[in-house]
Amino acid sequence: MFGFMMGGAKMDPREAVAKVTAGEINLIDVRDHGEVQMTGKAKGAVVVPLSVMPFQCDPKGPDFNKDIDSSKPFALYCASGARSAQGAQVLKRLGFDEVYNIGGLGHWHQAGGEITR
Repeated sequence: MFGFMMGGAKMDPREAVAKVTAGEINLIDVRDHGEVQMTGKAKGAVVVPLSVMPFQCDPKGPDFNKDIDSSKPFALYCASGARSAQGAQVLKRLGFDEVYNIGGLGHWHQAGGEITR
């Protein structure tokens, strides 16, 4: 399992910025809505707090978030990378194979990704 860590593979935030811009990947912010209100979110991200991921990310469930394209890979971030690693595990359990952890919102921003409020 070279290059993989608990909670999905790591993806360089610069690669994530390019893939989100090209519409090739789902970008999920796993932080709570209060945090997102304070700091903003990555441009193109869908906010799905970790606590509701099992419901909003399950395409078979009634609470599935329609802003998610379940045919595309996932890139997740939080404040530091810890909760996004947990979120990646949730997505793996739901049957998604291509799940990447890009770390925190700061990593996204340092890689040239826009922040929206």
